[in-house]
Amino acid sequence: MESFQWLKDLFTTTDSVAHITLLYAIVIAIGVYLGKIKIFGISLGVTFVLFAGIVAGHIGFTAPTDILTFIQDFGLILFVFMIGLQVGPGFFESFGTQGIKLNGLAASAILLNILVMFACYYIFFDSSNPTNLPMMVGTLYGAVTNTPGLGAANEALNTVFPNGGPQIASAYACAYPLGVLGIIGAIVLIRYACKIKLEKEEYRLKALEETNTNKKPFKMHLEVTNKYLEGKTLLQVHDFLNRDFVVSRLVHQGELCIPNRDTIFHEGDQMLIVCAEADQEAITAFIGPKLDIDFEQQDQPLACKRILVTNPKINGKTLASMHFSSVHGVNVTRVTRHGMDLFASADLPLQVGDKIMVVGPEDAVDRVANQMGNSLRRLEAPNIATIFVGIFIGLIFGMFPLAIPGMPVPVKLGLAGGPLIIAILIGRYGYKIHLVTYTTTSANMMLREIGLVLFLASVGIKAGAGFFETVIEGDGLLYVLTGFLITIIPILIIGPIARLRYKFNYFTIAGMIAGTYTDPPALAYANSICSKEAPALGYSTVYPLSMFLRIFTAQIIVLFFCG
Repeated sequence: MESFQWLKDLFTTTDSVAHITLLYAIVIAIGVYLGKIKIFGISLGVTFVLFAGIVAGHIGFTAPTDILTFIQDFGLILFVFMIGLQVGPGFFESFGTQGIKLNGLAASAILLNILVMFACYYIFFDSSNPTNLPMMVGTLYGAVTNTPGLGAANEALNTVFPNGGPQIASAYACAYPLGVLGIIGAIVLIRYACKIKLEKEEYRLKALEETNTNKKPFKMHLEVTNKYLEGKTLLQVHDFLNRDFVVSRLVHQGELCIPNRDTIFHEGDQMLIVCAEADQEAITAFIGPKLDIDFEQQDQPLACKRILVTNPKINGKTLASMHFSSVHGVNVTRVTRHGMDLFASADLPLQVGDKIMVVGPEDAVDRVANQMGNSLRRLEAPNIATIFVGIFIGLIFGMFPLAIPGMPVPVKLGLAGGPLIIAILIGRYGYKIHLVTYTTTSANMMLREIGLVLFLASVGIKAGAGFFETVIEGDGLLYVLTGFLITIIPILIIGPIARLRYKFNYFTIAGMIAGTYTDPPALAYANSICSKEAPALGYSTVYPLSMFLRIFTAQIIVLFFCG
């Protein structure tokens, strides 16, 4: 048996690097595999790592507390920072006309979650016990399936309870499974309560797509018939019309050319114009009628090429500042960013990772491609420096104390809130200070998931020692019940309001609810019943603000009410 002593030591010597690494490897691997198991088509996903960690902690398979705490906090920082980088580019753009309403509804649901939590706390629990409210905060974040909020609350508790606070992950674990089911169940209940027919909702989405005009690029061939334009330059016409459009090709007296800002219009000229779809009627009315021809099909010595922006020096430069037409003799007709086509307006700043559609002589297009970088291989290398510069700034910002009258300690955004806000700002405005924020979706997901599983495993292992006593001998069943109420009551209030008051499509509402609760299983359910992009759009519209509010309110609740 002595020959196997090394194996026993590997599992029992808790302060060795090998033991700690083995612990995390086993907990994370088991949790991820179990999380893939579906019950009634629903799985808990990577959150099952928390439960695997709880079991490990309960049987004494653990590590030193200071090591667990470091890995937990580092995982949380990495997780929330990568979330911020992902949502940053669309955070402020989500507040359009419809976006304001959806984000308002989402914020109202988040507020209702908190109010229902306090109501349950005063109805079902002894308010004189200082540990009950923190445990209800854990229940809240399990009920709304928001792990970053749990991390933020946990981190804030370290300020309020410097000698060690209650293990709120136990309450989180009690409420989480029914939270996932409750969100989807409440979405289904809204459908029947509001007497919604899915077929009609699909039809309305299709009709809306056909009538909706937006900033997608629109291409048309026109003939100049307006005599006023005779002798005017393209720049003069552009300024007079006061609408963005690009003339990518022009035929004058049978000769095809690539126009620039100084090109002179003549009556009878034919041109290929790219503009925003909403502007096409006004441009047609001013310049002349559409033609039933296609310059692109003609055998001309011109190239039309999608070019990838990978040169860091281009990051943040506007299309106007690049002088594509006047210097290079080419035109940029559209920009594709994160899979979406954008109209190539003069003031649009380019970002690394963009794809631009360039039209012009083949040699000129090739020169532009060299200038832009156009190297897919370069994009595959992650911008590690930007990530850690952002984390460095975020930690300083998060530790800055803000004294608020009536609060026992100064408010700090902490290890979660500081990096999150800085990541959002860098994701949106990093190009202005020459930070390349582009990461591939797979790279972002990998770093985010690594941070998340490290955090969940650490929290679970630390909470495991007293988990079963909390659930079986303590208030575990109450956490399950109150968590379910916290989950469904706000949805059953906000959902019908969104439908009956604001007339939102049911699929948009389902996506909005999934985004408010930052719950991928609910989004997967909404996508499964709809063939359009409405659920994903509703989800992505409210997700950035919801994630920020979940993390920020977690700390406010703990610091203001648990102190």
